[in-house]
Amino acid sequence: MPINVAVLYGGRSGEHEISLRSAESVIDALDPARYNVHKIFIRKDGRWEPRAISPDPAGNPGIDVVFPVLHGTFGEDGTVQGLLELADLPYVGAGVLASSVSMDKDVMKRLMMQRGLPVADYVLLHRDEDRQYAIDEICDHLPFPMFVKPANLGSSVGISKVKSLEQLSGAIDIAGQYDRKILVERGIVGREFECAVLGNDEPIAAIPCEILPSKEFYDYEDKYLLGKSKTILPADLTEDQTQEMQRLAIECYQAVECEGMARVDFLLESATGEFFINEINTIPGFTSISMYPKMWEATGMPFAKLIDRLIELALQRHAARKATRFTR
Repeated sequence: MPINVAVLYGGRSGEHEISLRSAESVIDALDPARYNVHKIFIRKDGRWEPRAISPDPAGNPGIDVVFPVLHGTFGEDGTVQGLLELADLPYVGAGVLASSVSMDKDVMKRLMMQRGLPVADYVLLHRDEDRQYAIDEICDHLPFPMFVKPANLGSSVGISKVKSLEQLSGAIDIAGQYDRKILVERGIVGREFECAVLGNDEPIAAIPCEILPSKEFYDYEDKYLLGKSKTILPADLTEDQTQEMQRLAIECYQAVECEGMARVDFLLESATGEFFINEINTIPGFTSISMYPKMWEATGMPFAKLIDRLIELALQRHAARKATRFTR
């Protein structure tokens, strides 16, 4: 019997349009001989619109597994995952805990440091705290350049590179539009990389890629609008460097207790040759330009097989959870 797959897409976040593009790619990759696809669109105002496309647009078929293709807030942060847990539905990707802590860059960094993994030095502030005190604290601990970013958001929205004291307050204002928690990080001068991870209890890492931004850093415009950034796949690294990045990616994945999939982003500092974990994305992009599926393709797993594997992992995890008692 075909598996009924509900694809959740859209959502309330600033990455709504990216979700639409990712969902289109996922739906196109689902083999109609193996899956019945049921599209569930979440509008920007939060309303849900079932858009079943097979086998019966008027029906309400049973759902075997949910594939959330929701990037950013209200989709990648544990909110939807909690709803699916409550409904006892298998779903692709990270669970509630991993989703929420991975979205919060401050909590993620604390978990990395507790595990002894390398992250850039940073200062945490809140948008409502005394501005001059916050600026003094930042300048006491971090050199220029630095990056100012909202703690909870994706696709590099709201991030500024700050090269001088005069730019700092404005950058805090921009980040504060998107979250009440704001991170100010030491700027790592070097190269940017991504590494895809896949699996539940025994995750594996793909061949990593290098990102060559067309701007000073890989922001939302550079990722999705300008089309000028470039990628190198496989990344131009030594075998030892590649293995170290893959090891760190898996360590990061396990530190947040991730399952299903994630993309771990890295910085390689030119002055020291050290890798730094920048962030982990638990629902990476699946658009035509997204590197998560491309890294797996380079590793020997085509897009359609990757989608099959993600659904298998979701069903396996759900079956394993059935052994857990939730009542006396």
